[in-house]
Amino acid sequence: MTDTAMKAQMPVPSQVGELRLSPTQRMLKEAWARTSFKAGFFVFIGLIAAALVFPEVSSIDPTKMNVRARFVPPLFFGEKWTWAHPFGTDHLGRDLLLRCLIGLRWSVLIGCASVIMMFVIGCGLGLYSGFKGNWTDTIIMRITDAQLSIPFIILAITILGVSRPTVPAIILVLGLSSWPLYARVARSVTLSEKGKEYIRAQRVLGASHWRILFLFLAPAILPPIAFVAVLDVARMMIFESILGFIGLGIQPPTPSFGSIIADGRKYLINAWWIATMPGALLLITLTSLNLMGAALEKARNDVLKGAA
Repeated sequence: MTDTAMKAQMPVPSQVGELRLSPTQRMLKEAWARTSFKAGFFVFIGLIAAALVFPEVSSIDPTKMNVRARFVPPLFFGEKWTWAHPFGTDHLGRDLLLRCLIGLRWSVLIGCASVIMMFVIGCGLGLYSGFKGNWTDTIIMRITDAQLSIPFIILAITILGVSRPTVPAIILVLGLSSWPLYARVARSVTLSEKGKEYIRAQRVLGASHWRILFLFLAPAILPPIAFVAVLDVARMMIFESILGFIGLGIQPPTPSFGSIIADGRKYLINAWWIATMPGALLLITLTSLNLMGAALEKARNDVLKGAA
């Protein structure tokens, strides 16, 4: 073979850099190159920044009632609108913008914390189940099936109905409702990876089971789990709003999306903005998360096609 042909077959430096990246890193790089991911990311970060900063610097108390400012419409609607209340006020004269931003803060916190809980429980059990096999796998999978048979609303009423709903209790309910999905995905990835040559090589070299699990099998489950986790944050935010709407979420006077919408349903004709504004803000937040999740899924598929 001539020197020219050998040079033509050698990878260029950019290709060498790509090969050094892990599948997760390649997926994130591929997703970041997509406009939809960037749009969703910056919108989500902007909303979180507003929810964290604006209520702290504002001089308005979101829980203080002001009867004289009841039913002020949002900007450019009606005759009583004012720049002091861009989203308007509710039936007690409380500023809706601040209440919605505080509700967004709690909703994102609960959504992210519950997904982290699902990830830790589900992936941990799925990894161990797939790696050990035999009766251990059978027992864990039967527990997973039993958990899947319990409806979410029954679990919520059981845990939150017997005591006053708190943020840790809501996170516990949401986390226990969906961890079987992560367990099944982690188990399937572990079953497909544990028979490959690099895992066998680690066993021959004397690597312990825990080293193989955490250093080699755990990173392999991140690409298929990443976009599911992002979409689950949006799903948990919806569930948190449902719990707040039926009175099992964050309790007053702390505002939440569900409780604000529940208060506004009585005034849908005369003061539609009370229920509409938190719903619109929730819609924008969920759309940004769905854009990121869809971009991650497409990026993962492209990485798998490139590897094939």
